Amino acid sequence: MNILILQASPRANGNTAWMAEEYKNAAEAAGHKVTLVNVSHKKIAGCLACEYCHNKGNGVCIQKDDMQELYPLMAEAEVLVLAAPIYYFTLCAQIQAPIQRMYCVNAPAKVKKMALLMSSYSPGVYSGATAEYHDICNYWKAEDSGIVTAKIDEQKTDETKQKIQAIVNNL
Repeated sequence: MNILILQASPRANGNTAWMAEEYKNAAEAAGHKVTLVNVSHKKIAGCLACEYCHNKGNGVCIQKDDMQELYPLMAEAEVLVLAAPIYYFTLCAQIQAPIQRMYCVNAPAKVKKMALLMSSYSPGVYSGATAEYHDICNYWKAEDSGIVTAKIDEQKTDETKQKIQAIVNNL
């Protein structure tokens, strides 16, 4: 399968980045084609709600930023993995912008499965992000292949690595 991982942590060696790399390694070992993009290092603005894409743009966003690199990757992905730290009870802004900019195409054409990887220093802060993720899966008609969370004492552990491997096995 063609897998796209959108990793949204600005910390190159952080916990979310580690989770995304572990997913990538497991998926490649299983024979999947994997592209990992650190969206936190991209210049991607939020949706302007200008409706250009649904009128004159014919499905193309008026904004010309680094999202242009992601549209072709999203169009070919069969599996989309969102890897994001939780900042104040929700998915970080760095992952929100690319998600919301998919508005112009409505839904990625080939995405049939999704997964969510989240890290936080606190327990019990994942419900808002999990609800949003499930709403996206439902709207895009994508199967949830799994969610892995890792609070401070679960980060970069063998147990978390095994949970990530389990959702890769779920593809």
